[in-house]
Amino acid sequence: MCRGRNKKRHTTGKTDKTVYNKLKKMSTQQTAQKIFIQMSGAPGSGKSTMARMLGESIGAVVIDHDIIRSSLLEANVPFDQAAKQAYQLQWALAQDIMKQGHSTIVDSTCNFEEVLERGSALAQQYGFVYWYVECKVQDIDLLDQRLCNRNALTSQRTGVDRPPAAAHDARAGEDSHALFQKWIENPCRPLDNAIIVDSTGDMEMLRDFILNRIIDRQGN
Repeated sequence: MCRGRNKKRHTTGKTDKTVYNKLKKMSTQQTAQKIFIQMSGAPGSGKSTMARMLGESIGAVVIDHDIIRSSLLEANVPFDQAAKQAYQLQWALAQDIMKQGHSTIVDSTCNFEEVLERGSALAQQYGFVYWYVECKVQDIDLLDQRLCNRNALTSQRTGVDRPPAAAHDARAGEDSHALFQKWIENPCRPLDNAIIVDSTGDMEMLRDFILNRIIDRQGN
């Protein structure tokens, strides 16, 4: 292994005018490449909020891994089996969406090299530009607070020390704090096109920072 959703919702807000103009110019270029974004970050880091904000800004389809996994759990698929099947479905959906020519954002954790490899392989196959966006929160107590306050799906934790109810036996005896520390300090990251943000900051400003990085790189 390498390395939420809050009850208080972040409003999407308007994209900064300068960023908006850059996006508009980029979208009108006939040669503009589509974008594949792999989100990353510990539970409660705000990656789902950021994924939705980025998706709205660039017109991308967001694939929410937790919705897929929760649906499987609610169909009584065992926890570990649901985890494996959710990743399989996630990549099948991503491939189908990319075949249709839509920019794609995969909203899942990025704790295994396989996640990077599958995403980058799909991007290369369909001629998309691959980006990795990591939402980072160093403070585990803040992550715990966010997890406690969010409306959790069936597959999601309700606290750092409270794994999903469906996990019970599969997570017995785990050291949750050590696990979170590993997720924070040692995520799987690509060498290129990686953007890491401190997601304790203003989400709209962070979104615009990410978009600027992507647009400026696309223009080069």
